[in-house]
Amino acid sequence: MRRIRLIVSYDGTNYCGWQKQPNGITIEEVLNNAISKLTGEEIEIIGASRTDSGVHAYGNVAVFDTNARMAADKFAFAINQRLPDDIRIQYSDEVEADWHPRKNDCIKTYTYRILNRKIDIPTERLYAHFCYFNLDVEKMREASGYFIGTHDFTSFCSQKSQASSPVRTIFSLEVLQDEDMITVVIRGDGFLYNMIRIIAGTLIKVGMGVYPPSHILEIMKAKNRKLAGQTMPAKGLTLVEIEYI
Repeated sequence: MRRIRLIVSYDGTNYCGWQKQPNGITIEEVLNNAISKLTGEEIEIIGASRTDSGVHAYGNVAVFDTNARMAADKFAFAINQRLPDDIRIQYSDEVEADWHPRKNDCIKTYTYRILNRKIDIPTERLYAHFCYFNLDVEKMREASGYFIGTHDFTSFCSQKSQASSPVRTIFSLEVLQDEDMITVVIRGDGFLYNMIRIIAGTLIKVGMGVYPPSHILEIMKAKNRKLAGQTMPAKGLTLVEIEYI
């Protein structure tokens, strides 16, 4: 039995997230079906990040076990022939039989895109959150510094989270601007349920002038979800990369 690793990219618009569930089609389900047809085996992939409904990815990581003798790097091309246009395997290789995408230390990079202008752009409607109010990017950048480091992120986590600990480490958080597009780039060792979307919502509140950048510290210390910004729509969120240490 061999373990094959995949780097998976997808447009999450038409899917109910990564993890297989009864109420709609998911990335995991589509991949299982495609690989099972290729190998003739009952395949159950294991994903590194179980992204929510509507979230996109450039570089999610998954593994599956197989007896197929195909060269490891050829799996990407063979699987892609059986996938819809909105899911693609970017790379495939073979790893040790006990290598697990969720049990190895890693750094995850996500982006959250905000289209900040008076009129929405239709071609961005599925890939960025539209914000009508003029945002102060410099204040958002100042606020972003308070998130960096190891903290208790209870205030920035939805109640549905099943994590054993609310403590996470954020290595960097940048707020970039390219004309009307503001992109929040965040790198960390892992994220709680809806954590990035809540951080993005909180930064937008700062950008709107609802509260000063330093108020992030008070929100964090309170450990109260009600004090942070709203959970932003999933469509603006993209898993960019997972780097294994």
